[in-house]
Amino acid sequence: MVVSALCWIGGTKTEMRPQIALTVSTGLPWPCTSREREGGQSARRAWLVPLLVVCGQLALSGAAHAANEKNPKPAEAAATVPTAFELQRLYTDRTWLWKDGAAYFGQTGRPFRAWTSGQDSASVAEGRWLVTKDGKMCMDAAWRSKSYKGKQQRICYSHRVRGGTIEQRKDPDGDWYSFKRTPEDLSDEYRKFEVGDTKGAQFEQTRKLIDSKN
Repeated sequence: MVVSALCWIGGTKTEMRPQIALTVSTGLPWPCTSREREGGQSARRAWLVPLLVVCGQLALSGAAHAANEKNPKPAEAAATVPTAFELQRLYTDRTWLWKDGAAYFGQTGRPFRAWTSGQDSASVAEGRWLVTKDGKMCMDAAWRSKSYKGKQQRICYSHRVRGGTIEQRKDPDGDWYSFKRTPEDLSDEYRKFEVGDTKGAQFEQTRKLIDSKN
């Protein structure tokens, strides 16, 4: 008599190859051999290991996300704009030293004068400077040299305060950089400012040289 053998592996009924029954069928599942039982356990381990790995990764991801929500990144300090009075105190009666020249910001009437010196490129400028409520310092002046005489134009620098540091940039789209920190830093642009008209003699010398050529 030929019957289909049934093997229970991990709670799953599996049909095996036909067997020749030597006794009367009892109606119970066919017992598994030790080899068949070992094969079923190997198969179960084969799909169980990847499942455990995926579950572990999901658990770690969830824990990391929860930790980030409990410890959010600190918000960047908001920037404020210095007042016109604060800007006036920074510039009044001071000389700003440049790489190849300097500029002086006077007191009464806010006169402005500057000069640059280089090989065949000496120039001077005279005019007025001003400050605004939105954090700008502007220079209204006309530059001239021995080869040209320019028209009066306005050049402005914007300022902002972030985390106790005054930052500056040239308008309209210059990069922000440290202007003045508290306490001061060696890299601050404000360290190039000197009290008083310290380069007035160089300005007069350059101006006379240019005017004598015109």
